[in-house]
Amino acid sequence: MAEKKRRSELVHDPRVLRAIAHPVRNRILGEITHAGHLRAADVAELLDIPANQASFHLRQLAKYGLVEPAPELARDGRDRVWKPVHEHGLSLEVTEMEKDPGGRAAVAVWQRQAAAAAKEAVDRAYARRKDGETHTMISDGLIRLTLEEAQEFAQDLMDVQDRWHDRIRAAEAAEDTGAADDAGRRAYHLMVFLQPAPPVEP
Repeated sequence: MAEKKRRSELVHDPRVLRAIAHPVRNRILGEITHAGHLRAADVAELLDIPANQASFHLRQLAKYGLVEPAPELARDGRDRVWKPVHEHGLSLEVTEMEKDPGGRAAVAVWQRQAAAAAKEAVDRAYARRKDGETHTMISDGLIRLTLEEAQEFAQDLMDVQDRWHDRIRAAEAAEDTGAADDAGRRAYHLMVFLQPAPPVEP
């Protein structure tokens, strides 16, 4: 079986968790990764937060090497544009992170916060009702796989997400709009779990 190339950046540094454990910073990183580049004003508009708060979180993301200034994309000298350092996002190598000094504690804090955010997302999905303006899907089922098949299946899911990422980025470029300007699109939260099914309790 041919190994497919990973598009997201494999990260081993546990310090990165300090940046993405914060829900607002994690959302900002996701928005910038999708859009390719954003100004602090764009981030503030997208998330409906004050501009100074958006700027603070952008500086924190830059501190941990996740975003960087993109002066070549600025419209003038006062326009500060940010772009992702890792164009296709991050893949966290948690097992390796735990081996670094302080890594186990950093991973534990991040896992607690990530698990709480995941539970909130699941609760929100099951509570949502059709409103004619947004779409929500819940897929919950079983599939029998070998380890190699599970790895290939997971890669196929990531490939679908990457293909849509590229498709929307190209569409926004053709429309001469960005993520902050396109009122017809909104951020959708995609969360996928592929894990062994738990044993059945007697």
